[in-house]
Amino acid sequence: LIIMFTIPFAMSGVFFALWISSTPLSIIALIGAIMLVGIVTKNGIVLVDYMNLLVERGMNVADAVIAGGKSRLRPVLMTSLTTILGMVPMAMGIGEGSEIWQPMGISVVGGLLFSTFLTLFIVPALYAMLQGRKERKAARKARLLAEEEAFIREQMRKKQSLESGN
Repeated sequence: LIIMFTIPFAMSGVFFALWISSTPLSIIALIGAIMLVGIVTKNGIVLVDYMNLLVERGMNVADAVIAGGKSRLRPVLMTSLTTILGMVPMAMGIGEGSEIWQPMGISVVGGLLFSTFLTLFIVPALYAMLQGRKERKAARKARLLAEEEAFIREQMRKKQSLESGN
């Protein structure tokens, strides 16, 4: 859910970059957007998977988010920046016949700039919110089970006292 949350926002980066550059939406730009979805998903998975690992190892959610963000900042930035820098010549339209591929470069560069921001800031915040909600739900469920067990024990005790009184 968290990773899927970033994909529509990455698409808004694509459309914003195409709008800024006055480039019409085309099949080539949409191919770039599909390529972008894979990169955005990979970056999100790298971050969320490491935070999940830290939580499973016993770290609390806030510390896991901070440690995960610090630890996975470099891989996320390396993936994004290498792709962005590789697409800049294509986005600039340098070379013969480049007008065909230019929308792809623009869409990937714009989408990655926007989605990298989302991956580094919004994904950890969303993760912390959803994990906190999950922990509160588990604590509430445990409390309800404990109350139910206490009620059953009380009923059993009353039943035994009635039976022993007869």
